Amino acid sequence: MDDRTRSLRSLMIERSPPAGSSSRPRRWLLPAVGSLIALIVAGSGVVLWLGSPMLPAQAPAVAEPSPQIAQSDSTVQKSVAPAPGSTGSLIASGYVVARRKATIAAEVTGKVVDLLVDEGMVVQAGQVLARLDDVLADKDYALAQARAEASEAAVAAIAADLADAERILNRTQTLSGKNYATEADLTKAQARAGVLRAQLHQAEAQLAAARLEAQRYGEVLGKHRIRAPFAGVVVDRSAQPGEMISPLSAGGGFTRTGICTIVDMDSIEIEVDVNEASIGRLHAGTRVEAVLDAYPDWRIPGAVIAIVPTANREKATVKVRVGMDVKDARILPDMAIKVTFLDDGAPTTARSDSP
Repeated sequence: MDDRTRSLRSLMIERSPPAGSSSRPRRWLLPAVGSLIALIVAGSGVVLWLGSPMLPAQAPAVAEPSPQIAQSDSTVQKSVAPAPGSTGSLIASGYVVARRKATIAAEVTGKVVDLLVDEGMVVQAGQVLARLDDVLADKDYALAQARAEASEAAVAAIAADLADAERILNRTQTLSGKNYATEADLTKAQARAGVLRAQLHQAEAQLAAARLEAQRYGEVLGKHRIRAPFAGVVVDRSAQPGEMISPLSAGGGFTRTGICTIVDMDSIEIEVDVNEASIGRLHAGTRVEAVLDAYPDWRIPGAVIAIVPTANREKATVKVRVGMDVKDARILPDMAIKVTFLDDGAPTTARSDSP
């Protein structure tokens, strides 16, 4: 047997286990080898992790917009950003208000007999809105008129007596000059005329007082008819027939003070609060475009009426009054509205896209 043959035999694997060996040691050898390999792999991973620099956690990658989209976004932002000295992008929110708005109340205490108005009714200046129970007021007025008439009669009677006394005085003076009347007769005639003059003066004063009293009772009677102070629209009716009305509120809550509320629709305008940092960009006459929240497609042209010369310290805003070029029944008080202040040269024409 040569050396090559011995070398080949040494490489051969014996199929039968050598004598005296058992299979139990090989059973635990395989798990042990597997555990050792796992530990080696885990240790290698720890070493690699400790050796690498720690990086901050990053958010999931987001696809970047294409150049065209990015360019479009930048264009939109340029149109919104205000240019230096421009007021086109200044927007303020506010409300529709009425400069003339009044809660109509009674000037006298009384019970409502007739209520002649309702919500939404158009009334004219001086129109009777309600009538109070005026039975007692009417009697007081009639009594005052009677006293005034009695005073007039007293004045007429005293005036007639005075005229007669003055004729007697004149005749007595003539007779006294011719020595046909005594000094006593002249003195008596003068005294009677003087007394009647004083009585006439007193009666005339009483007549004037009686006439003023009758006039006062007449005005009180007239106040039992509540009238509209100006033309407008009734927006609220707060009283009902049979209720007590008084100019002063009763503590128990059984007496009302107001009959209804009237708004002059011709006095409607807009009030907005503008940040005081932007108020320098506005002035009286600045053109605006207003949009009601109720009609978002309706553009209402207008202009700044005035900038109220006071600021709100808490909100750091200044109130601005804005007038509207359009008068429309859809524009109601207390409606929310947004106002865009335009450049001085921007055209503002009424849009035809009203709802």
